[in-house]
Amino acid sequence: MCHPGWARALAQEQRLKDLARLRRVRDRIDREYAQPLDVAALAHDVNWPAGHLSRQFRLAYGRSPYAFVTARRVERAKTLLRDGDLTVIEVGFLVGFPSQGVFRARFTELAGLTPGAYRRGAAVAATRTPSGPVRNGEALATAPQLA
Repeated sequence: MCHPGWARALAQEQRLKDLARLRRVRDRIDREYAQPLDVAALAHDVNWPAGHLSRQFRLAYGRSPYAFVTARRVERAKTLLRDGDLTVIEVGFLVGFPSQGVFRARFTELAGLTPGAYRRGAAVAATRTPSGPVRNGEALATAPQLA
């Protein structure tokens, strides 16, 4: 019969191995977000069934692998739209969306604006100069009104 302490130690060791597998999947997504990635291929790399990977990934990171890939692509698209000179269509394809329609829909869903509107808003924000310190996403301060 197995000692209860050993069983706990074995379970903890397995949990650490599982977390390392999930980290490898997340790191691959971070590196290869612009490539076609599907759950089956990600699961194959860590020797898990796709359904098991999806469940474990959601438990560890709060979203499915597909949602994680989409979020990474939108994050990168925001940077390119804000700082680059590529067209909206070029940005969508560069970050890995299969079509302009999918890019627009996923971007709008996650960012709350269309990619074009986001770019225009970023351009306007870049021309503003804050009148005081801006920290932690605070709104730009307005000039004080003197009587």
